[in-house]
Amino acid sequence: MHRVGSAGNNTNSNRPRKEKRLTYVLNDTADTKHCAGINCLAVLKSSASDGCDYLFTGSRDGTLKRWALGENAATCSATFESHVDWVNDTVIAGDSTLVSCSSDTTLKTWNCLSEGTCTRTFRQHSDYVTCLAAAEKNTNVVASGGLGGEVFVWDIEAAVTPVSKSSDVVEDDCSNSMNGSANLLPISSPRTISSSNSIRTHTTQCHGYVPIAVKGHKESVYALAMNGSGSLLVSGGTEKVVRVWDPRTGSKNMKLRGHADNIRALLLDSTGRYCLSGSSDSMIRLWDLGQQRCVHSYAVHTDSVWALASTPTFSHVYSGGRDLSLYLTDLTTRESLLLCTKEQPILQLALHDDSIWVATTDSSVCRWLAEGRTPQNVFQRGGSFLAGNLSFSRARVSLEGSTPAPVYKEPIFTIPGTPAIVQHEILNNRRHVLTKDAAGSVKLWEITRGVVIEDYGQVSFDKKKEQLFEMVSIPAWFTADTRLGCLSVHLDTPQCFTAEMYSVDLNITGKPEDDKVNLARETLKGLLVHWLAKRRQRHGTQASANGDVVSGKDMTARSSAHSRIEVDGNAENDSLVYPPFEFSTVSPPSIITEGSQGGPWRKKITELDATEDEKDFPSWVLDCVLNNRLPPREKTKCSFYLHPCEGSAVQILTQGKLSAPRILRMHKVVNYVIEKLVLDKPIDSLNTDGTYAAGLGGQPQHSAGGEGSLRSGLKPWQKLRPSIEILCNNQVLSPEMSLATVRAYIWKRPEDLVLNYRMIQGK
Repeated sequence: MHRVGSAGNNTNSNRPRKEKRLTYVLNDTADTKHCAGINCLAVLKSSASDGCDYLFTGSRDGTLKRWALGENAATCSATFESHVDWVNDTVIAGDSTLVSCSSDTTLKTWNCLSEGTCTRTFRQHSDYVTCLAAAEKNTNVVASGGLGGEVFVWDIEAAVTPVSKSSDVVEDDCSNSMNGSANLLPISSPRTISSSNSIRTHTTQCHGYVPIAVKGHKESVYALAMNGSGSLLVSGGTEKVVRVWDPRTGSKNMKLRGHADNIRALLLDSTGRYCLSGSSDSMIRLWDLGQQRCVHSYAVHTDSVWALASTPTFSHVYSGGRDLSLYLTDLTTRESLLLCTKEQPILQLALHDDSIWVATTDSSVCRWLAEGRTPQNVFQRGGSFLAGNLSFSRARVSLEGSTPAPVYKEPIFTIPGTPAIVQHEILNNRRHVLTKDAAGSVKLWEITRGVVIEDYGQVSFDKKKEQLFEMVSIPAWFTADTRLGCLSVHLDTPQCFTAEMYSVDLNITGKPEDDKVNLARETLKGLLVHWLAKRRQRHGTQASANGDVVSGKDMTARSSAHSRIEVDGNAENDSLVYPPFEFSTVSPPSIITEGSQGGPWRKKITELDATEDEKDFPSWVLDCVLNNRLPPREKTKCSFYLHPCEGSAVQILTQGKLSAPRILRMHKVVNYVIEKLVLDKPIDSLNTDGTYAAGLGGQPQHSAGGEGSLRSGLKPWQKLRPSIEILCNNQVLSPEMSLATVRAYIWKRPEDLVLNYRMIQGK
């Protein structure tokens, strides 16, 4: 488990931000497949004879899915979406409660048979939560462990029991409306959550419940296991020892030494006498907890052991790991058999009758024959070997080339996933992102609509990137990553509001030639259009010219926090979403963000129900979409000088510094020069004191020298207009180049840009 910053703006981000981030996660397929490695599995057997068994999968894409299992068939019947980072483990507590843990530092409980309803979020851990363990017979007890060295034991029934509200303040402090349902559901936490600061105190819960803290680990915990009654808990991690606890009190029973590297997997038999451990030292060890010693070591694997599953009688163990191999080992005779090999490391195993589900770093899940009820039958096929008791013995056999042949070549059944995106490049136009997935397929995304606009197939990523290069300069208004196996786009204020484009360049019709569009503002409107519509339905049609407004009390508080906020001039059609910013409703993106309370959350944009407010959204997002207000931004202007070319007989227009929007095109500068030359009179289209320049693309003011008067056919004198070209560093500039592009690719200096103009000879 490597330490990487979460996709959400969570408590452990290495990059502190005063303002909360908004992220949207893109997906170009229907929501019935995982798009990243499968970290965890859980099987729910039907109690009815004719009922349907379910498989639950938790993925690095941040979601869990429920699969209804038939004969060699699986149908995705629900997606559980609320975690904002990798789902690392999941267990079933009782008949209908699914518990999951994540790198977002939370545990969540879900109704197994719901459509994806999260019933509670627990924020007790201070770092990634890596593992869970459940007591099979004592259905209320679940333990959690993580990278912070913390282990907690939860009574799930007590923890999720709703409490009556004593006041509105309690509801505000302890509730979370972003966990998959429209109802306000309390969050279990060590203290009242009022910020996203790291939580390290474990004194009081907002509704009175405190889990048992199992204290003793000094380093990260990677594996937990519990016996059937919940009276014994074992844990392991980077300290290379197996610790044994009484989970009812949190007291330490014993410490077992023997492994030479991190402990990655643990199993306890139902009685709690025997323990199996798998380690990065490639060894499997069997411990007798009554004797407090290791009674057997099994050198089966050639690399780290990451997953263990035992038969119901604890007579045989299935093991998988980094060496891509799944083995079956008889714990008594030490006979071992290679069942199958995979193309990716094996992360978790789950026995299901006479088969076994295998999860890997790939986004698909495979079901293999396993003879779980009668494992001895597999050994009758031959090909077994005797497991050594020293790790180097297995490695030596492998080096000698006597690797056993796998019993099974193909799985019984595969639940396919979508190949994870493994490489991406933000193109210069800052609207397109080129991606490459694990299958080698290269695609081009338009991130302001969240769709794939070109699928190039399996081509060279680098060559395609070169082909798509454009010499344009647009501010980096968003960042992106592929940590979740899909494309996540991050918006941070005020940087995200620095990029503008002319409406005409986005093919937005019915707008003046010099009308500008703020890319982040329009993207936010596109993302939240469903939320805005539902909000207006809830609040009636109380919309002003600037769109929906928040209450006066909220606005007063927000205005005091943002005393220097610009109001965007484009107030008309404020609720209208332009076509270049319309997101798909077939495969809608998910939003990851957080407000003033409750911590980060994740939800599809079509599932937002308008109960979300400033407790759930960053204030800058609400200011933008509700009130048409943008925060103070870095300068969007470019200062430059405009001089005649050396030796040119053309008159000098001005000696002063000029100022215009960064996106101004050279043909506008040409128009300005021509206007000055032909009219031979001062105009107000360009300021020479470094201030606003209406005629060069400022606010849409149509004065005599404005852009509106420079269109073809509007002025008689334009029939006689001379031909002018603009140069920079003695290079003739294309009329479509912007000031920012010229500065970045032609001028290449920190000083103010210098442009030259000359009359084209012979014209």
